[in-house]
Amino acid sequence: MAYRGRVTGEPELRRRLGLGDAVLVGLGSMIGTGVFAVLAPAAAAGGSGLLIGLAIAAIIAFCNATSSARLAARYPVSGGTYVYGRERLGELWGYLAGWCFVVGKTASCAAMALTVGMYVWPDQARLVAVGAVAAVTAVNYRGIEKSALTTRLIVAVVLVVLAAVATVAFTSPWDIPQSLAIGDDATVYGVLQSAGLLFFAFAGYARIATLGEEVSDPARTIRRAIPLALGIALLVYVVIAFATLGVLGPRDLASAAAPLVDTVRAAGAPGLAPVVQVGAAVAAVGSLLALLLGVSRTTLAMARDGHLPRWLAAVHPTHRVPHHAEFVVGALVSVVAAAVDVRAVIGFSSFGVLLYYAIANASAATLSRAEGRPSRVLTTVGLVGCVVLAVTLPVGSVIAGSVVVAVGATVYLVRRR
Repeated sequence: MAYRGRVTGEPELRRRLGLGDAVLVGLGSMIGTGVFAVLAPAAAAGGSGLLIGLAIAAIIAFCNATSSARLAARYPVSGGTYVYGRERLGELWGYLAGWCFVVGKTASCAAMALTVGMYVWPDQARLVAVGAVAAVTAVNYRGIEKSALTTRLIVAVVLVVLAAVATVAFTSPWDIPQSLAIGDDATVYGVLQSAGLLFFAFAGYARIATLGEEVSDPARTIRRAIPLALGIALLVYVVIAFATLGVLGPRDLASAAAPLVDTVRAAGAPGLAPVVQVGAAVAAVGSLLALLLGVSRTTLAMARDGHLPRWLAAVHPTHRVPHHAEFVVGALVSVVAAAVDVRAVIGFSSFGVLLYYAIANASAATLSRAEGRPSRVLTTVGLVGCVVLAVTLPVGSVIAGSVVVAVGATVYLVRRR
């Protein structure tokens, strides 16, 4: 099946990202705000079953990553699941995937920007958040190479900080059986809810697919980059989850405003707390940078098809980036950052992203063997798992997400008529 690409005569995005840069873009999204922010609400939901929730989230993320990688190799253009759903399932499903991604991730970008503000200057968190969005938008405007270089530096800093946290935690005295034992507080519903929240942290590999037009040899590079990025991120999350649970225990972890800062303090290394705070701010900037790239590219793809104003499909003739989309997305994120709460928006974002990946798995199931169709088991587990995790998220997130999807579908149907 042929896919629709750019408009004839429009400047092209440049294929400059190799395997290493593509992996780093994914890592920059996954090893960012999530590892510093999502463990506490996930522990509040799953209790001592947090690690089970992490395992469930990882399994579903692996299924989604496999489906996304196969589809990205087949359709190496900007837009990710918006394109896959449109080409494999029909225009409505593609539109809904794009709608869920852009709306949910715009809110998520605002949460990441606020995380920067809360760690850098808590009293002026919103002002710092707007400044962070402006700075990241400026970096992305200069071209994909500048974004990749900045992401490389950020990932290196964050990994060093996380390694320090893990070292301090694992060398401190704590009772492993008691800290990691699964108690009565771990219910099936709570564990599934924690898995849905933890999925927020794994969803970054989608950035690799949404940059399909800027990856060199996409059929080969994307299929390798997505599982590599996911595997590294999973290893990091398992280590940090064990470390925080071991030192704090599920109850203290659930109530922690800054779990990793509390971990190093409880482990007897309070001097490391400022370093962790800086690492959290840097990680949030990295996530924000990578996510703004993905949102702007999905906006570009939807604008090309007329679902958003076509003015947003413009590509800068020199920097070869969707500059109109980047500026508009950056402005929207700045506005939203003035009105959102970091914890609340995680559930809302997870709901939209889980539906986005449910459509990705359904799209992958329609591929033929010649087109690289993944195992039916993987696409089924991915599809069903995404839906189950979406509906077991906090009730407020489910209601808000459902309303957003309904509004998007209504807008589409009205425009079609």
